[in-house]
Formats: sequence, structure tokens, C-alpha cells
Amino acid sequence: TPGAFPGLEAEERGQAESIARNITEMANIEVPIISLVIGEGGSGGALGIGVGDRILMLSNAIYSVISPEGCASILWRDAKYAPDAAEALKITAHALLENEVIDEIIQEPSEGAHTDYEQMAADVKRSLLRNIRNLSGIPVYELLEQRFEKYAAMGKFAVE
Repeated sequence: TPGAFPGLEAEERGQAESIARNITEMANIEVPIISLVIGEGGSGGALGIGVGDRILMLSNAIYSVISPEGCASILWRDAKYAPDAAEALKITAHALLENEVIDEIIQEPSEGAHTDYEQMAADVKRSLLRNIRNLSGIPVYELLEQRFEKYAAMGKFAVE
């Protein structure tokens, strides 16, 4: 998803409350949750899937609380600065893994997942099954506690 619609109509229809309710509900689901970002995970739509016990991401995907264009429009009042915003936001799979926002990168062929969808599907399946196995032995109370701690820790960065 490129993200939640940023217009007044969406706010009048309760978009923010819906996203908040989704996050709250997902935080309390008593089974393992694995989120997989396969393309563009952006804005409020991405916040909702961020409550996973494991967040996996294809190597060419992006994941951010705002699009680079939206960020550039706010910070520099011009979307032409989107590449600078993308760099600052650290939206790539490798940057997000380094910053412990995601847990695993599933490598795509260099030309993209669409060039070998059968192999890509097999790789995704293997990763999902491994993560399900690793999570299924965790008691529910511990799973929920770890999920809360993981989500609460996102965005905590020190500036040196």
C-alpha cells in the first residue's frame, strides 16, 4: 500500500481511529503474527502490519511511515527532493534490518521478484514456515509481551 489517504475526507470518516484500532487489536491477537512487505509498505497502512512478531521484507521492497514524496513535500515543500527524503527515511530492507525495524530480508533476483516468481514463492514459503516454527513454541503471554516490546522499541534511535 502506498499509504493512507491524506485528505480531510479520510479523517472525517475516522481513518486515524481505524488505524489505531487495528494496531490495538493486532497487538492482542493470541497467535503468532508474521508480516511480509513485498512491495511498498507506506504510511498508516504500513503501521498496522508493523505489529507482527516477525517482520519480513523482500530485498527490493520499501517500508516507511511516509512516502519519500510526502516527506519531501513537507520538509522542503517540493517533491523533487524525494531521493533525499528516501535516504533520510532509511526505507530500504537493508537499512531497516540494520535499525532492527524488520527481522529478515528475503533476497529477490537482481531484476526483481517478478522475474522468477516460482523461486520467489518457494523462498517466501521457506521463510514463513521457518518463522512459524520458531514462534509456535512461545507461550501466549510471552508472545504478547515480546510483540509489545518490539513495537514499542521501533523509532528509538540515538543521535551521535
